[in-house]
Amino acid sequence: MRVTVLELPATWNEPAAALAAVDRELERGPRTDLVLLPEASLTGYVSPEGDFDLTRFAEGPGGPLAREIAAIASRRGVTLVAPLVLREGSACFNAMIAQGPGGERVFTYRKRHPWIPETWAAAGEVAAPVVTIGQARVTIAICFDVHFLEEEASSALRASDLLLFPSAWVEESDSRPLLLAEIARTYGVAVANANWGPGVVTVAGQGGSAILDGRGRVLSRVAPGAVRADAAVAP
Repeated sequence: MRVTVLELPATWNEPAAALAAVDRELERGPRTDLVLLPEASLTGYVSPEGDFDLTRFAEGPGGPLAREIAAIASRRGVTLVAPLVLREGSACFNAMIAQGPGGERVFTYRKRHPWIPETWAAAGEVAAPVVTIGQARVTIAICFDVHFLEEEASSALRASDLLLFPSAWVEESDSRPLLLAEIARTYGVAVANANWGPGVVTVAGQGGSAILDGRGRVLSRVAPGAVRADAAVAP
């Protein structure tokens, strides 16, 4: 299975422009099967003024942004895993949806451990799914969730071929490469990390999106100034 991570630059309140950039990148190719976008990369994770409240972007599972994600997945013939500020009743979730090329919703995952500034987000109560995409078994964790995988998701990781890890990483000394390599080696699972890049907000921890094999070796990394990395992941 061909896997692509897109390191979208930080934007704020420009979801149509962000999705148009994704569509153009997939149109250029090369062909791929599964595409992962960074956490909150369509609406923006934080504004240039330091506003972390994403409730203004919230929509239901079949809202306009979700429909456009589905349209791109269908048009480009990929499974597109993209962020959504998901409203369910009175709660809002920092979520990722996986939209298949045939119009099917493959999964919806609500971040189980919102980071400290994400006071707007409710904690997801459903464990990480393990789904089959192509011939690969796939699971997911969003950014801060990574610190709780051993206690909450070890069985899902052992049952999977690929961990999807969308992030908006913020850290002066970036521990992410070593952390993800250790997860890959411990569970024998490939890891695809799509992290946000510098844009309207520039902070330590941005960049470095990569795809690792089950031994923790980097198969492909987004080069500085680029937005895309591709690799083949074998089940």
